[in-house]
Amino acid sequence: MSEILFYRFPVTPQVFYRSRYSYALVNLKPLVPGHVLVVPLRTSVLRFGDLNPQEAQDYMDSLQLIQGFIIKAFGADALNLAIQDGLEAGQSVPHLHTHIIPRYASDKHDDSIHQQLERTDLEKAYADFFLRKAKFQKSPGFISLPSEDRHPRGMDTMAQEALRLQAQLNIYMEGQKWGSEN
Repeated sequence: MSEILFYRFPVTPQVFYRSRYSYALVNLKPLVPGHVLVVPLRTSVLRFGDLNPQEAQDYMDSLQLIQGFIIKAFGADALNLAIQDGLEAGQSVPHLHTHIIPRYASDKHDDSIHQQLERTDLEKAYADFFLRKAKFQKSPGFISLPSEDRHPRGMDTMAQEALRLQAQLNIYMEGQKWGSEN
């Protein structure tokens, strides 16, 4: 396998999935266990709009695969999928990447994404939404260290996690049937 770069940083040992145009890797400073990134292989893709049509399709296919895998592997109830598309949006590395962050019924966030979600029509779409929302609001909170208290992990730690996730992903992909619940 040729060297994989995240912007200009070699990350090959942290990669646990690779497609034709994209890859997934473990996070240097994860918010929670299972917080991973999906990234296009082409390092000149700074923003989502820079993907060509083939890369865009592959990127979305990769996101769909990895999000399903993370839900299964970490027993997540939900996920945050986050793209900070440009410096002004908080992008810290000039290379498109999507954060996949496992979430659980016991989490509680005060971030704006939940306020935006509450304004949508989810109440009508899901019969159990109000029950889940009530449980969510009564939960003790999302457990994550503040950014300044999260320290970068060692390369060996990330490489070991990537190998473990790669093995689990291979098992997941063997049983994966697109369009059905597994």
